[in-house]
Formats: sequence, C-alpha cells, structure tokens
Amino acid sequence: MPHLRILSGGESHGKALVAIVEGMPSNLSIEAEDINLDLKRRQLGYGRGGRMKIESDSVEFLSGVRWGKTLGSPITLKIDNRDWKNWVAGMSAEPLQNGGIAAVTRPRPGHADLCGAIKYGFKDVRNVLERSSARETAMRVAVGALCKKFIGQFGIKTGSFVINIGGVGKRSSEAYNDPGALERLHQRAEGSEVRCPYQEDGQRMVSAIQVATERGDTLGGIFEVFAVNVPVGLGSHVQWDRKIDGLLAQAVMTIQAVKGVETGSGFDMALHPGSDVMDEIYYEKSSGFVRKTNNCGGIEGGMSNGMPILIRAAMKPIPTQRRALKSVDIETKIPIEATYERSDVCAVPACSVIAEAVMATTIAGLLLTKFGGDTMDETIGNFKKYMEYVRDF
Repeated sequence: MPHLRILSGGESHGKALVAIVEGMPSNLSIEAEDINLDLKRRQLGYGRGGRMKIESDSVEFLSGVRWGKTLGSPITLKIDNRDWKNWVAGMSAEPLQNGGIAAVTRPRPGHADLCGAIKYGFKDVRNVLERSSARETAMRVAVGALCKKFIGQFGIKTGSFVINIGGVGKRSSEAYNDPGALERLHQRAEGSEVRCPYQEDGQRMVSAIQVATERGDTLGGIFEVFAVNVPVGLGSHVQWDRKIDGLLAQAVMTIQAVKGVETGSGFDMALHPGSDVMDEIYYEKSSGFVRKTNNCGGIEGGMSNGMPILIRAAMKPIPTQRRALKSVDIETKIPIEATYERSDVCAVPACSVIAEAVMATTIAGLLLTKFGGDTMDETIGNFKKYMEYVRDF
C-alpha cells in the first residue's frame, strides 16, 4: 500500500470539489490560508477566462485537522464552486431534473469529449467535459499546497516559471545546476502576469496573447518546474513503477493539455556526445559527492541524485476556442462547429503552478515511502539519520 494515497472528486459546475489525503503524519502545522495562497496563484495569469472572475477559491478542512495540526487520520478537503447556483438543475443528482439543460452533442477536437462519450456510453458530452475540465486542478493545487507544507519541513522547495508562450521566448532557462538561480527565476516570475522571469520576453508573450484573443484563438507554451534540496535516493532503480522520473513525468503529463515532459536538458542531450552531457562526479570533504553540471535534471537511474530536480513541460493550446473548429454531431452525424464552453485564451502560467503542486505531491509520497513515520517528529528523525549517513558515506 502506498504511504500517501489521494482521491479526488467533483465536476466543473457541480457543487464542490473534494479530496481525501491519507497517510500524512500527525502534528504537521497547516491552516487553510497556507493552501488558499496557492489556489489564488493558480487563478492568476494574463489570458485567463471568465471563470476566474466568478471563482475565488478557498479550501475547507472537513476532517483530519484539529486546531491547526494534522491528526494522522484522513484529511478531507473541500472547495466550493461558486458558479453552482447557476447549474443547480443542469448538474443535479436528482432524476426529476433530467433534461434541465440541453444536451451537448458537438464534441470539441483536442478534448476528452468524443473519446469519453464513446467509452462511457453517453449521448450528452457534458457527462464527460464536466470532470475532464481543468477545473479539477484546483483540488490538485490544494493537495499540492498541503504537500508543500510537508516537504518544507525537510528543506525542500518547489517553484516554476514560464519560458515560452505561443513560440515567443526561450527554449530553456539553462539554469540546471544552481538552486539559487532557479529560486531567483521563480521569484521574478511571481511578479509577472505571464509568470515569465525575463521581462522583455514576458511583454512579448502578453502581446501574443492579445493577438490570439482578437483572433478567437488560443496559445500553449513551455514552462519549467523544479525542486531544490531533494535528498539523494528518492525513487528506485529496482522496478519501473518506483522510478522518480517516471512518477514525476506521469504526474505532470496528467495535467490537462500537457503533451510533453523532459528532465534536465532532456531532448537536447540526444544531440550531443555523452562526453559533453554526462554529469561528472567529484568529491569534496565538506559536502561529499557533488556534480558541477545537472544535465540529467537531478535524476539518475530512477533516483534523485541530490542536484535540483528540473522538469520542462509543453502545454498545447487549449482546445476550447471562440474560433470554432470542425466537428460532427454525435447524434445526427452531421458536420457542425464544435461546442464553445467558456474558457481561457492561455493558461500556461496557471499550468506551471499546477505542476509545482503535482511535483510536491509526488515528492511527499516518495519521502513518506522512504522515511515513514506516524508523526512528524518520527519522520523528521528518520530523515536526519539518513542525511547523516549520506554525509559520512
């Protein structure tokens, strides 16, 4: 059984989003505001749509927390959907409300609509799009904020920044091996409306989004997400499903619209001879084994190697757009224009914040797998003993 288990539920226009987190040790200090700060960050970013004007997300603990401390029991979180009042009939669980709103029969290219309708036997695509919507990521950010609080007790920090939107900007930050540089890029990104740490690139990205908005189009982009101070040895080489790079890639790839993930210098490594891109090993008496480069992105053989973990991800343009795409009505089979649901023009900045959350959640699970513990004191004690062992190895 995994040491950290998470299950979420809820639809985009349903009453609320919920999640249960099982396995978090007792006596971790946590307050709703710790989570609400990241929920607010997820809602920011130039190019967001009308939903962000309606929702102002905040979390409520329904179980597992008492007087600002975790209890070791399952933690239940809830985020109310403020737009629910406009969808009471359309999203009701009661059979008497059947037909309260018209069925959606025009699937959107690039979305889950058609595949989900076929898989689950629906003639109303709303039964698919409500759960496949990126609204679901609000709860992933809430769970991730809880996990950030946990991994922060071990000195681990996560961050992110956008490097390209719609072809505008850099291919890579190239800040692979310097934790301080990564954190500075993250802090600069926090002051940008597109979460880009490079001011000139950020201004050009805003202009590109404005042009796309005028065209009724959407834009994707590339962002980087990192974790610093991760101890060596999280993950494992012994089974495919325990490799940290595989787990992180899966976590990031499950964010809506993400279509590509690489670690470190990723695909660029394939273009150079091994002698140019391997992270050579050195030893310093004061700090032990060290690397002067980090092309592998802090991961070797499915395990963290003590360097900053760096993931780069590509987000496709959002499928839902005012510039209608060709589709086919699933009932009549007549060619039509795809359904338009209220949506963003660009959500790459938000996607980078969500990626921080899923990275923190993955690392939290791996920390608990390695160090265990029912209480924070027990887990921290196990961690400290291990770090002493690493220093003396």
